[in-house]
Amino acid sequence: MTRSVLAVTLGDPVGIGPEITARTLAEVAGQDGHHGIAVGDAEAVRRGARAAGLDVDVREVSDFGVEPAGPGTIDVYDTGVLGADVPGWGNVDGRAGRAAVVAIEVATRAALDGEVDGIVTGPVHKEAIWAAGSKHLGHTEMLGELTGVTRQNTMFVVRETEAEGHHLRIFFTTRHVSLRKALDQITQDTVTASIDEALTALRVFGVAEPRLAVAAVNPHGGENGAFGDEEIVHIGPACDAARSRGHSVAGPVPADSVFHQGLTGRFDAVLSHFHDQGHIAAKTYDFNGTISVTVGLPILRTSVDHGTAFDIAGTGRADHGTMLSAYLAAVDYSPYVPAIREAYGG
Repeated sequence: MTRSVLAVTLGDPVGIGPEITARTLAEVAGQDGHHGIAVGDAEAVRRGARAAGLDVDVREVSDFGVEPAGPGTIDVYDTGVLGADVPGWGNVDGRAGRAAVVAIEVATRAALDGEVDGIVTGPVHKEAIWAAGSKHLGHTEMLGELTGVTRQNTMFVVRETEAEGHHLRIFFTTRHVSLRKALDQITQDTVTASIDEALTALRVFGVAEPRLAVAAVNPHGGENGAFGDEEIVHIGPACDAARSRGHSVAGPVPADSVFHQGLTGRFDAVLSHFHDQGHIAAKTYDFNGTISVTVGLPILRTSVDHGTAFDIAGTGRADHGTMLSAYLAAVDYSPYVPAIREAYGG
């Protein structure tokens, strides 16, 4: 049997990342067909397991090809950044930020070299990685530099949707910018590029004839310009151009209904235009079941879609549902790694 090997980064070691990683890997340990290996400081994993109340062994490994130890054991590829000196829970700390960055670097190199089939990333704290000297806004930009990719997109996957056997995907025209700047960045060219990226990603991940809906940004889709003209000037023409090339693209569809239509199976994905437009829809429907996939990279990367939750770090209260969903999504998507490499230059 072919076994998927996944590198699971802890994220910030003083946030909830070590706890949700420990819970996830303890839950899946010994299952057939996959082997998850934590990447980070071994002591941070041990501390996370203690916080979670887990009765497990933590085994340090130096080879991603090692055979799994089986139930009751969490394997960790120890990066050795912090050693035994793990900072206190729940504070911005440059040392913790550096540990998070190194874990991402190690896991990404392993994926590029084919040592692992994909990476699953825990939450990082932006201020902590900046304190460590990183200039990146977050994971996505860091992974772009590490893999030599200049443009990536985010694909949210809502795994439990109303239509049986259907997963709604959500893409984004803009990401981490203010709403005012996002509106300025919505042009016919950027929407066209985002449509093309979404359609490519859907095909890479096994949707042979994708049906994409493009959201509007204004109430009621702008009401023919009464509530704004983005739909007339930018979004509509981009949709028309995509349809003229033979793609199944609907839109602009008013945002108060398009996500429901996607959930019920009318569309395979929705292109949203700014951060909260897509995030609110996905997280309201299924917070713990929504995961993030970075598309455009030559590697498979899934991630939680939440932050470090410093306020509850170390208390044992962290819910690992999203990390477990991200891990299982990586298992499901690992057969597409050859297609990912072919499409995105790996």
